[in-house]
Amino acid sequence: MQKENPESSTRDSLKPIPDKLIVLTFDDGNKSDYNYVAPLLKEYGFGGTFYITEGLNFLNNKDYYVTWEEIRELHEQGFEIGNHTRHHTHANSQSKEELLADVIHIDKRCKEYGIPVPETFAYPASCRGPESIEALSEKGYLFARIGVAPDFPHYRDGGRGPIYDPDVHHPLVVPSSIPGPNYKFEDLVWAVEEAKDGKIAVLTFHGVPALEHPWVDTPPAKFKRYMDYLRDNGCTVIAMRDLEKYVDPTDRVGKRITYFP
Repeated sequence: MQKENPESSTRDSLKPIPDKLIVLTFDDGNKSDYNYVAPLLKEYGFGGTFYITEGLNFLNNKDYYVTWEEIRELHEQGFEIGNHTRHHTHANSQSKEELLADVIHIDKRCKEYGIPVPETFAYPASCRGPESIEALSEKGYLFARIGVAPDFPHYRDGGRGPIYDPDVHHPLVVPSSIPGPNYKFEDLVWAVEEAKDGKIAVLTFHGVPALEHPWVDTPPAKFKRYMDYLRDNGCTVIAMRDLEKYVDPTDRVGKRITYFP
């Protein structure tokens, strides 16, 4: 009897990528993830990934950042908890060993609170180099998310980014758009309209609002308008880990890898 090829079996089990497939991600563990974003996503039946770091002022300012107890509640509500490293250090300035230590720290904290070890990763400030890609590969991550560069200019105050094309982009270098003060409603509409023919729109939000980092702020009213548009236009809205239903993360040969310029 001929043995089944595991890779072929994985491909055969994938769902077709629907048009208007949207991935929602939220960086840094802002308090609004718990107080505002998660309740709205639950109301609309949307998935989402919250990328947690103990860097920035996470450990010192609980008016601005979630607690680990609140992160556990987000997990219990069905949302994905992803890894954003211990210190929020730019990964392209770290050795492989330093990055792995930062990543493992968040894994351990998740275990302490009954949260599964993260399966997806977000690069702090989108920074990455060859050693960081190698480290994440060794760690076994399914997907890792970047920002807009180098395909689009790196706007400090937010802006459009490339649409994720699984046939082109390496699964550890998944590009996204970054809503912020410069991000307009028409930019969201553009992203949704471009999410077709096997391409997927990934959005990177920070605080709603971002109390400590106004350059990536999204006011609650603006965020709700975005979510209303996704709901009213029949978008499929998922977490990063849910990409595995549509994309084989082990299919990496010949896929494009970009480093932070």
